[in-house]
Amino acid sequence: MDNKVLVTRSSMPDFDDYINEISPLWESRWLTNSGVKHNQLEAELCSYFNVTNTALCVNGHQALECIIEALGLEGEVITTPFTFVSTTNAILRKGLTPVFCDINPDDFTIDVTKIEQLITDKTCAILPVHVYGNLCDDEAIQKIAQKHGLKVIYDAAHAFGVFKNGVSSAALGDASMFSFHATKVFHTIEGGAAVFKHQEDHNRFNQLKNFGMKGECLEYEGTNAKMNEFSAAMGLCNLRRISQSIASRRVAADRYRERLYGVDGIQLSALQKDVQSNYAYFPVVFDPETFGCTRDDVIEALAKQQIGARKYFYPLTSSLQSLKDKPIINHTPIAERISNSVLCLPLYEGLDVQTVDRICDTVLSLKR
Repeated sequence: MDNKVLVTRSSMPDFDDYINEISPLWESRWLTNSGVKHNQLEAELCSYFNVTNTALCVNGHQALECIIEALGLEGEVITTPFTFVSTTNAILRKGLTPVFCDINPDDFTIDVTKIEQLITDKTCAILPVHVYGNLCDDEAIQKIAQKHGLKVIYDAAHAFGVFKNGVSSAALGDASMFSFHATKVFHTIEGGAAVFKHQEDHNRFNQLKNFGMKGECLEYEGTNAKMNEFSAAMGLCNLRRISQSIASRRVAADRYRERLYGVDGIQLSALQKDVQSNYAYFPVVFDPETFGCTRDDVIEALAKQQIGARKYFYPLTSSLQSLKDKPIINHTPIAERISNSVLCLPLYEGLDVQTVDRICDTVLSLKR
């Protein structure tokens, strides 16, 4: 229906802008395998991130798997269960063991005070997740990693366009993975990227995503995870307007905060000091005892008004059936509480304040 409000909606460039971007492809017929658009987008992302080693990929999940392989990891990886299942699946599919650390109750990122107690002689890396546009405590994580000789990989699927004291989220750790899925703040329809601290890891990643080939030499058991030219062209168009897109999201997010902040039984994600957010999502945590109804009651009420909302993230990835009989540490009570009570309200470029008010009116009408 025309008045249905989805939980997210893809940002789109001007139609003519995209047509102009892809029209040279009809002449070149170079549609994949590191064409002009692919290489241009990599270069422009390096400039935007202020980094040197950015590699495009077919999607964020494949980027994460190839990062793990490029860094040569084996053993245990300390991570969080409060994430999309892709994070945990990537660890498992590369033959590693996820060890789950709890999260902060305020910004929902990994609790750095609980990481060290999970480190064993099998630990090879820490894989924290930037959540909803909130950044992990990278300084504390880096200190722990250096002390114990561990790699740090950030799942930055939610963190495109996020900066802390002017430093991009892409510049943190040994590597970061970005998702450019159509629902993200920045997208290439489908796509992703990996950003590396070290050039040799970047080079190995590029081989792995192209069947493991180096010239005519078959050096690694790689995969096919290359981004095509049409996706890269969409990325070029969207990158030109990323500031506009984030600014539009901020207007809606600020209105939500104005309407919902301080309401008994509602917890909003904490605003992080010195962090320039991308307003990727708007999570709300409901306390049924003080608010008067459950998260699921809110979903049902919104649905009756043609408003979509999402239990994101639910369930915890530590509940994967494949982990059921494995001796994996997964005592994460805060993550469990948040997962059982969090709801992401609609947030996307172009969401007007009148619609935000309608959403908030529906939510607040349930307050008892």
